[in-house]
Order: sequence, then C-alpha cells, then structure tokens
Amino acid sequence: MVETALTRSGERFVANDCVLSERNRLWLVTGPNMGGKSTFLRQNALIAVLAQAGAYVPAARAQLGLVDRLFSRVGASDNLARGRSTFMVEMVETAAILAQATPRSFVILDEVGRGTSTYDGLAIAWAVVEAIHEDNRCRCLFATHYHELTRLAERCEALSLHHVRAREWKGDLVLLHEVAEGPADRSYGLAVARLAGLPPMTISRAKAVLAKLEAGREKTGGIAAGLDDLPLFAAMVAEEAAPVDPLRAELEALDVDALSPREALDALYRLKALGDA
Repeated sequence: MVETALTRSGERFVANDCVLSERNRLWLVTGPNMGGKSTFLRQNALIAVLAQAGAYVPAARAQLGLVDRLFSRVGASDNLARGRSTFMVEMVETAAILAQATPRSFVILDEVGRGTSTYDGLAIAWAVVEAIHEDNRCRCLFATHYHELTRLAERCEALSLHHVRAREWKGDLVLLHEVAEGPADRSYGLAVARLAGLPPMTISRAKAVLAKLEAGREKTGGIAAGLDDLPLFAAMVAEEAAPVDPLRAELEALDVDALSPREALDALYRLKALGDA
C-alpha cells in the first residue's frame, strides 16, 4: 500500500532485504527518525502474516519458517481508561513478549525504553535485547536510538547491526530509506528537527547544548561507560541467589515421623510465629 501511494505521487519506494537466520536472528536497527525503521519492521511482520495465511506477499522472493506467534511493540500510546501512561503500556507489552515468545516466534520492537529517563531507558533496552537473545532466542527486529546498544554485537553472537541510511547535502538531510549493514554513524536529530521546521535560533541553541554534552561524554566515557565489563543477562540471573523463605526452610527441615507430641506442638508454635512475622 505504501509503494502504491508513493508511485501515485511520483515518488520511489525503496525495497529492502531481510535475512534472519540462526547466526543473525536478532537485528539491531539504528538510524534517524523518519528514516524508515518502523516501516521496515512492520513490513516484515506483515509479510510473515500474509505468507503464513497463504496470501501473496509484496516481495520478489520470500522463504519463511513457520511462526508460532508474532509480537509487535511499535508506536506510542496510552490507556487513559485504565490509568496507564505510554511508558507503562510499553512495559506491559514488552513484559508479555518476554514471557511468551518462543524460538519459533517473530518479534518486532521499536524504541523500547524511550518513555523514561535516558539512563533507565538504556538500561531497560539493554536488558531486553539480552533477554531476547539469550532466553527467548526468537527472530527479532529491534529498532533503537540508543547507539550504546551496538556494543552488544561483540558479546551476542546472533546479533547483527544494521542502519537506515541518511546523508546531509548542502545543509539538508536526505533520507535514503535504505537498510545497510553496520551501525549508524550518527542520529541526525538536529537535522530532522530542522526538517520539521524548528526555528533557526532554537536549532542553533540545540547545537551549542549538544556540543557541551558531547564534550562531557568524551571526557567521562559516555552513559554506557563500564557496561563492557557487565556479564551477560543469563550469567547475572544465575548469580542471583533466590531469597530464603524462613517458613519454607523450617518446614523442609522437619522430620514429622520422628517428632514426639510435645516436639510437634513446639514446632507448630515456631511455624505460627514465622508465619506471623
């Protein structure tokens, strides 16, 4: 439908390949806003649905393994009736994906963690990528603006880096809508803001603030400093000791067949005291 609409307006639709295999089942897609990341995620999810339903697909060639479930976390929305913010809805949907996706599933995730602070958002996105890679082990397209996540490619063997191409030409941003291998070299956020019509004075001020922020990042190592030493998600879970339940521990230690009536009564009082604590 997008291709047909663009053709009618005299514009060209840019087709992109997507190859998900056992060695690169998780794609991390970076690049500027309006570059086509969300469209790329959605079109591949729709192709999977159409193909499995037995319909024609908008592709020159398609070979797809069966998908038992398809999960989508795309777009920003809130739920006023249930008192849920955009971020809460995002987290609830992401939690459902992590709880239910299997190695036969297909998942598209767009900008997970963007609805909260930078540090919290990056931390959540980092952990979600690791969980998808290590635990769910499903096919996944993960679009993000957190360029720090590209460091995970060195530690996650089935993760590959991709980006939507863009170029600045004579001060203007040219969005090429092409998906290429490797991480994006920059986010082009100010260029997109200029394209959207922000006043020149605001853009100029943003450039000055950005220069200060980048100088601080270079000095401190950035917000992702130290993350290279962090063990993988699965290793961290294995290291965490389960909290000890004193009541359960006491029950498991009891040898009920060897207790005298008096000892059984004393044990009952101890268990009651632990239960009330």
